[in-house]
Amino acid sequence: MSSLGFNDPLTAIASVVTGVAIVLSLIKYYLYLTCGHFTSTRKMDGKTVIITGANSGIGKETARDLAKRGARIIMACRNMETAKQAQEEIMAETGNTKLVIKHIDISSLPSVRAFAKDIVATEPVIDVLIHNAGVAQGFNNKVTPDGLEFTMATNYYGPFLLTHLLIDLLKKSDQGRIVIVSSKLYQFASLNPANINSINPINYFSLFPIHLYNLSKFAEIMFTQELARRLQGTKVTANCLHPGVIDTGIWRNVPFPISILFKPIQMCFRTPEEGARTSIYLTVSPDVETISGLYFRGCKVHQLNRRVQHVARQHALWEASKKLVKLTDEDPQI
Repeated sequence: MSSLGFNDPLTAIASVVTGVAIVLSLIKYYLYLTCGHFTSTRKMDGKTVIITGANSGIGKETARDLAKRGARIIMACRNMETAKQAQEEIMAETGNTKLVIKHIDISSLPSVRAFAKDIVATEPVIDVLIHNAGVAQGFNNKVTPDGLEFTMATNYYGPFLLTHLLIDLLKKSDQGRIVIVSSKLYQFASLNPANINSINPINYFSLFPIHLYNLSKFAEIMFTQELARRLQGTKVTANCLHPGVIDTGIWRNVPFPISILFKPIQMCFRTPEEGARTSIYLTVSPDVETISGLYFRGCKVHQLNRRVQHVARQHALWEASKKLVKLTDEDPQI
């Protein structure tokens, strides 16, 4: 009897653990099958690619793949120490020594301008600009020295300004591409173009964790569509993507105690290599040479929520963003 009483709880626990492990494994396998598979060996010799946040995660894996294809890569990073480590690792693995590190703090408008000034002075052409760097700030609101909400400054305002400052170099490419790493979490956001720099946004969606992250992704997608319209008639395209939920450092700011509950969920996350596949597809594939203004998941076009396709609000967001990042008449115009 005592043996039965001892073994039953253990058996029950073992069954639960086994069941959870099987479910997590099935979810992980499903995510692997649906993450997109771009198997092209197309080379990128002679192409110059800028990747923000190329020192870790998806950005690093994107740089690794493009280095294997022979591209010249400008790794635009805030942390120069980890950028140097990533550069050396990729060069040793691929034999491609055409990897250049340049500093940028994408959340800082002066840093973005300094980086762009350096690029314009040293580069004759940019073929691809990949807006990869991002942050998920969680519940915490921070304000940058420029007076901008930190998550929006990192994920949206900085890329918005950088795109403007480098657009003339992209137009010099035979087929310029702008690739914006966004997220399907945009669906849990709602953006008011009249108040896009609200430090304390209060609406239904702000109740969700990382609501500022979601808001920034909503803005990125609206930006992509407006940008594509404005680039019609040029040789430059702009597309955005959802890489999947990735196990990268972007989630390091998830606050306690949510971070404890977050750990089991992370077991189902895709790897950075899997997450980079759609970025690589949009950078390399000839299938998307003339496609612009669309949203991709798993290397395929996906339909967007109607709320993010509102043309008048996209235009209003653009005009409001120009003021917030302090674009002038002397800056390149789109």
